[in-house]
Amino acid sequence: MVTMINSNIILLGMPGTGKGTQAKFLKEKHAIPHISTGELFREAASKKTKVGLKVKGFMEEGKLIPNGIVNEVILERLARDDCKKGFILDGYPRTIQQAKFLDKLLAKNGRPTAVLFITVEKQEVVKRLTGRRICENCGKDYNLYYLPPREPGICDVCGEMLIQREDDKIETINKRIEVYWNQTNMLVEYYKKRKYFFQINGKGTVNEINKQLVKLLQEQVSM
Repeated sequence: MVTMINSNIILLGMPGTGKGTQAKFLKEKHAIPHISTGELFREAASKKTKVGLKVKGFMEEGKLIPNGIVNEVILERLARDDCKKGFILDGYPRTIQQAKFLDKLLAKNGRPTAVLFITVEKQEVVKRLTGRRICENCGKDYNLYYLPPREPGICDVCGEMLIQREDDKIETINKRIEVYWNQTNMLVEYYKKRKYFFQINGKGTVNEINKQLVKLLQEQVSM
C-alpha cells in the first residue's frame, strides 16, 4: 500500500548501516524519490564527464568529494519534478557545510524534514560492506553473509558474474569509516536537537528496522 507523506527525509549513518535498503522501502511506501548520492556519483563517473572523472578519483580513494561538487549535483537533482512533494536523501549531507547549504535550499519549500540516524557497530559494518557483491549486468545486489547467490559468484537472475565494487574493498572501507567519524559524525550534533531527529538501532532484520522507521514517520505526521 502506498501512502503519501509531504515531507523530506534525511538518512544518516556509517556506510553499511542499511540506509539504502531502508530508503527503497520508504520510497515505495510514501511515493517520494530515493536520492542516493552514491548512485548519482557512480552515474556521473560512468559518463566520464569532467565532473564525473573527478568524482571517480575521490571514490576510488575512499575520500569525501568536495562540497562544491556535491552541492552542485544535489541542487540539480532536487530541482526535478518528482521531488515536489518530498524526497529521501541517502548519503547527503555528509559535512556541516553541506547541511547548511541544504537548510537554505529546503527553507523555500516549507515541508518538515525528518532526520533518521541509523547506528551499527563498526565490526558489523565492515562485515556487511566486504560481503557485498553486485551483478554488473542487471544490477542485482547480493551479500556473501546475508543474501548469497544460489551459485557462488553467479547472479541468480541473469547468470552473469558478480563483482565487488572498489569502494567495498577493505582498504577503502577503512578509509570511508575514518572519514565518517572525522567529519560526517558531526552532523549528528548538528541535527540532534531538532524536533524531527530520531536515532534507530540498525541491528536487526530489515523488516524490524523498517517498522521502526515507519512508526517514527507516522508519529512525525501527528506532531
